[in-house]
Amino acid sequence: MNKETGAQQPVIAVKHLKKIFGENEVLKDINEEVYDGQVICLIGPSGAGKSTFLRCLNLLDKPSAGQVFFEGDELTALDDQHLDQLRQQMGMVFQSFNLFPHKNVLENLKLAPMKVKGTSEQEATQLANKLLKQVGLADKAEAFPDNLSGGQQQRVAIARALAMNPKVMLFDEPTSALDPEMVGEVLKVMQDLATAGMTMVVVTHEMGFAKNVADQVWFMADGYIQESNTPQEFFAHPKTARAQDFLSKILEA
Repeated sequence: MNKETGAQQPVIAVKHLKKIFGENEVLKDINEEVYDGQVICLIGPSGAGKSTFLRCLNLLDKPSAGQVFFEGDELTALDDQHLDQLRQQMGMVFQSFNLFPHKNVLENLKLAPMKVKGTSEQEATQLANKLLKQVGLADKAEAFPDNLSGGQQQRVAIARALAMNPKVMLFDEPTSALDPEMVGEVLKVMQDLATAGMTMVVVTHEMGFAKNVADQVWFMADGYIQESNTPQEFFAHPKTARAQDFLSKILEA
């Protein structure tokens, strides 16, 4: 899938991004751009800094140096109030589902639009039901998270992020906590979002998803994005020895 990225200004731009924890430099001078409608898959070995990079995009982790721009606004220069407003446009889905266990599925979806955006309960209910249908869970509105499978909980988490009508969706290994038979149902929802034109940055170990859905694969290792290419080029002709070694181990597994 090659969507045109005709936008002149990137949705997200990262310039000279660094992140240091103690004496450990996790991210080392990263410069990348994400354009409207693109699906970026960020892959690489564990400990490469992928999740940290993703969390720096919406400043859940504050960069130690460098700049992050969202639609031209420098997030790294904003006060907390303005940062929170822009964060609403960047939906985030984590490995763990982070649903409120004492609220049913419908209530989980309605909460943020009503509290943060001031959406009426009627509107929030309509939107929640529409999103539950979109992720294949229209019949689970009254269910509580503990009564859902992991795959269903993650699909609810995706719907909850979509309820804020974000311009970008960030996914941090959304299938890594799931049993293998539940992975496909979550990837299907993500693939549908990509097909509909949602801008997405996805940290993933699912190489099939990266091959079939991504516009660009970013290979990260040792704190750098070492390769950025189309899935076709990256998987067929990785340029760096680090990427070649990583793919040989992944494809043998």
